[in-house]
Amino acid sequence: MRLQPAQRANTPSQMGEKLVTHDFRTGTRGFAAPEDCSMAVCILPGTELAFERSVKYHATLMFPADTGHTVAIFRQINKGVPHTNHDALEFPDGKIVLLTRLYEGQNATVLTLPSLPKTAAEAETQERVAYVG
Repeated sequence: MRLQPAQRANTPSQMGEKLVTHDFRTGTRGFAAPEDCSMAVCILPGTELAFERSVKYHATLMFPADTGHTVAIFRQINKGVPHTNHDALEFPDGKIVLLTRLYEGQNATVLTLPSLPKTAAEAETQERVAYVG
């Protein structure tokens, strides 16, 4: 995701923080602070989120779909592939949905943050891809 200067590019979310899915008009969607949707919130891979309702998204050919789940873990996928979106949610059934496919305006709360990495491999899984570009 390409971040604007006013966005919290280097400030990770906090436990209990309220978030909302938002279309940043940059070709991608992500999480924002509900009180200021111009501010993107950085989510660390492994962060667990709880949504108010089951998560809705645009499936293939933009047909509406519902995950049937209200909890998910934030992941970054295809980190080695440039010029693509990496931010995604993994649901309890193993389904992975890119954030860019989520409906705008869905409210979530940060349940847990990832634990501190103990090895270099764990640190690498928590490292974020900064932006698409």
